[in-house]
Amino acid sequence: MNKIQSLRPEQSLTVFVKLYLRINMRVLYYDCFSGISGDMNLGAMLDLGIDISFLRAELGKLKLEGWELLAESSQRHGITGTKVSVRQTRHEHAHRHLDDIEKIINGSALSTDVKDLSMKIFMKIAGAEAEVHGIPVDHVHFHEVGAVDSIVDVVGAAICYTALGVDTVHVSEVELGSGFVDCDHGRLPVPAPATSEIVKGIPVKLGGVDFEATTPTGAAILTTLGTKFGTGPELTISKTGYGIGHKEHPVVPNVLRVFLGETGENQIQGHKAVLMETNIDDMNPEIYDHISGKLFKAGAADVFFTQVIMKKGRPGVKLSVICEKGIEGKLKEIIFTESTTVGMRTFEFTKDTLVREILRVNTPYGEVTVKRSIFGGKQVSAKPEYEECRKIASERNIPLKEVYNDIMSAIANNK
Repeated sequence: MNKIQSLRPEQSLTVFVKLYLRINMRVLYYDCFSGISGDMNLGAMLDLGIDISFLRAELGKLKLEGWELLAESSQRHGITGTKVSVRQTRHEHAHRHLDDIEKIINGSALSTDVKDLSMKIFMKIAGAEAEVHGIPVDHVHFHEVGAVDSIVDVVGAAICYTALGVDTVHVSEVELGSGFVDCDHGRLPVPAPATSEIVKGIPVKLGGVDFEATTPTGAAILTTLGTKFGTGPELTISKTGYGIGHKEHPVVPNVLRVFLGETGENQIQGHKAVLMETNIDDMNPEIYDHISGKLFKAGAADVFFTQVIMKKGRPGVKLSVICEKGIEGKLKEIIFTESTTVGMRTFEFTKDTLVREILRVNTPYGEVTVKRSIFGGKQVSAKPEYEECRKIASERNIPLKEVYNDIMSAIANNK
């Protein structure tokens, strides 16, 4: 089996051209007939072809000590797959806040994409916990999710997703399970309250198994990565992976099945998103930048300001925030507590986006990350990663526009 790894600097231009000419969408499909947990997801990713040595090396960049990642072949009802465990080599009783986890992730040597995706997953969990307990996001006190194994599960999910380089993620109806689960808060019904909050708005089912089939971590991974929910895509399957769960069931195999394949639906990807707007005419303009930064940090996809004329001819500013479904609660909290507004408008809409690929391209400055957009099987735009361009310009003491133009020329020459 060929092992899938993230694109590396030593890769040749031939790899770029091969990817550049691909016209079909690369799809990851989660078949969650027995739910999903963080370790089941990692097992499925390894079974799909992610190299465990690569995953261990990437997770090592977190600089967390006292753990090891174990993987073994296992079976449920005759289905062979990979079972993953995170074994702690020393006892840890750490109750971390979101800021603590953010410091661990952002202080690592992981790529920016992996860091950002990891934090989006954690923000899903934090937002749900805040809603359930009626407290601000910053006050959420992680228990199980703050443990080393959960950090490994979340960051590992981001590493594997980035390495696969898929265009879209489809998710089946998700089994949540039934019964009760024991945690730091005591004995709670299944699905756990945080899980119930996270899966709002996506198709689920209950009672297929008599245990906690979907954990908060598993739910957060699905709802962060997923672009379409409930029905499977028409695709040509290239690989299938099975993540083996740690529980047994006499009827339903406790496994997570994932498919990797391609589909010709490569023009536009549509999914539901949320737009929040509010008009403000009585706030110090210097505060807008502060609010914008906090909103982006909390997971907003876009934040922008529009000059408007309000009643009685007063000049004002319309604050607009776009985000994925499920995180609007914590963004509203920031807007209400940090701005002077007393109300806002919230709309659900369909967000249509082009298929996008992230590649590494040879340039006069070495390999640089390039994001390209595709419509109808053809590239309609391509641009280098801004932060990498800025770093090159700063290190070489040359104008940023010169770096940008040179890289754009390299992209054109690599067609």
